[in-house]
Amino acid sequence: MIYRTSKELPSGCKVFGKGASLEAIDSWLIPWRDNYQKVSLLLILGGSRIAEIEGISAAGATAISRRYTAVADAEFLLYGPRGCRSFDLPPLKAGVSPALISFVASRLLGLHPCVVSAGLYERPTFPYISLEDPELGPANCLSTGKAMSFSRVQNLWNRGYLMGKEMYQPLLLTECVPGGTTTAQAVLTGIGLSIGALISSSHHFPPIALKQSLVEEGLKSSNLGVSPDPLKLVAAIGDPFQPVAAGILLGAREAGQSVLLGGGSQMLAVLALALSALDPPSREKFLEGIAIGTTAWLLNEKSQLTNETDLLSRLMDSVGDHFDVRIFGFASGLRFKESRYKALRDYELGYVKEGVGAGALAFLAQLRGISIPQLVQNCDLVLHDLKNPLSPSRFLLD
Repeated sequence: MIYRTSKELPSGCKVFGKGASLEAIDSWLIPWRDNYQKVSLLLILGGSRIAEIEGISAAGATAISRRYTAVADAEFLLYGPRGCRSFDLPPLKAGVSPALISFVASRLLGLHPCVVSAGLYERPTFPYISLEDPELGPANCLSTGKAMSFSRVQNLWNRGYLMGKEMYQPLLLTECVPGGTTTAQAVLTGIGLSIGALISSSHHFPPIALKQSLVEEGLKSSNLGVSPDPLKLVAAIGDPFQPVAAGILLGAREAGQSVLLGGGSQMLAVLALALSALDPPSREKFLEGIAIGTTAWLLNEKSQLTNETDLLSRLMDSVGDHFDVRIFGFASGLRFKESRYKALRDYELGYVKEGVGAGALAFLAQLRGISIPQLVQNCDLVLHDLKNPLSPSRFLLD
């Protein structure tokens, strides 16, 4: 179910999902529309060796480049094209990193990102929070059925929960995990959902057969059985981002904070893990303060098998139906048809689509009075500076 707009939403924005009643929308929007209400922006970086498999992810044109995608995206979010960065954005076959959109929107909003790392190949050189020994590195490929030790997952979940309980203002939670849509598919499948055709990818044409075969191999190797414990499920076929995010989400809601989950299938997998850990009677109350935030490109993605649209909305409703709850999300109105740059117009062709909270941040920017032309013009200027470091432009956001 998709509602195109309501009087509460800015131009081009959409709300979707079975939980999208006007009452739920109006209640959730109250703190997020308030320009005086501060928001915590949290970016979680994670890694899994599944990203090394050829064809699994377009978040970097090669397996080597995908090893530093998360750190490079975080650096760009923090410092932009003019800052001193240790890593260049990884080369893509088309488009440009969504960290560019997130940088523009967060700067226009005056937000200061906080970065959490779990399971990276490369240790960040910028300030960040580490919830485990950095030497542990990325998770094993989920096809092994032994992605991480149970004790590691338990530690990440518990420390994430304690971190969430300390939240004192609304939380915008984002991620960067190359290969993360495949671990999301694995977790959702392990929970009991048949959603392989609904999972997106950073690829223009998602590698559905490859992802499905890896998920099936991992589930077969794990011997999890029916209705597995969520922590055991993540240990078998997940990635380090997932227990951190699920713990933070549970803690933040216990602290009474509203949460905007920036992304698509990866955030729905996190939400499903959190719901799995809750008693059924408490799930509806838990969800009252939660929404998904994404891009128009992801929301409008078509299935390459059936040519059907609204895949993310259908995935969201499948998760909700499984837990007998109603979930809703928002898509920003940002489009790049009028951009001067092909790398941004590539988003309109189905490349990249989402990441680093781009959709949620663009949506929040619109909620707080920033227009689509402002967002597009600033993205153009930032991309100009990225391509022309010796002749920088002047940001409108300066």
